[in-house]
Amino acid sequence: MADIFHVLNRGVDKRKIFLDNQDYFRFIHDLFEFNNQERVNNVFYSFYKFNDIGCRNIKDKKPRKLLVDIHAFCLMPNHYHLLLSPRVENGIPKFMKKMNMGYAKYFNEKYKRKGTLFESRYKSILITEHAHFLHLPYYIHLNPLDLKFSSWREKKLKNYKEAMAFLEKYRWSSFLDYIGKKNFPSITNRKFLLDFFGGEEKYKKETLEWLKEMDFNVEEVVKGVALE
Repeated sequence: MADIFHVLNRGVDKRKIFLDNQDYFRFIHDLFEFNNQERVNNVFYSFYKFNDIGCRNIKDKKPRKLLVDIHAFCLMPNHYHLLLSPRVENGIPKFMKKMNMGYAKYFNEKYKRKGTLFESRYKSILITEHAHFLHLPYYIHLNPLDLKFSSWREKKLKNYKEAMAFLEKYRWSSFLDYIGKKNFPSITNRKFLLDFFGGEEKYKKETLEWLKEMDFNVEEVVKGVALE
């Protein structure tokens, strides 16, 4: 199994880094665009020139030479989670430098601000424990529950079906693609995790089971890295 890293960061002073849908789309666009060993011009794309998945027209683009495999992601108002494997030496640092600098430039130009957008250098945690690997994709995809069902972390979630319905309407993660609902399919390489977890239908079923059972310690899954 290739090395897998949980990569995360949040806004400086816990500030929001996504203020509207275009910001989410732009970050997802960058996940695709900057995952390339070739130089990518960091230009300030006009906001209205995105298609409905937030990316420029890529049909005529030459194949990318990937820096990383993006296994999963989730964007929250003031932070993000990525599950990455390097494709090349130093693939993750090279990719994250492009991502953080590129998105910060976009954000600062759009909102006419200056200075640091992110709290610090991103955190990158190598997944070494099997139990950690088993729980982490679910944890990443459950993060949006903080927006409506904050008690899920204390194992006090009561309406599992309502929580699941909320997750199925939350666009800013790879969860929908993992359960067979096309959302941002070109961003992630899902084969490894889907093969491991038994396919799209089983992943959806197991997510609901995790919501019901919650038989893992959330803080242990994130190894003490709390982003609120």
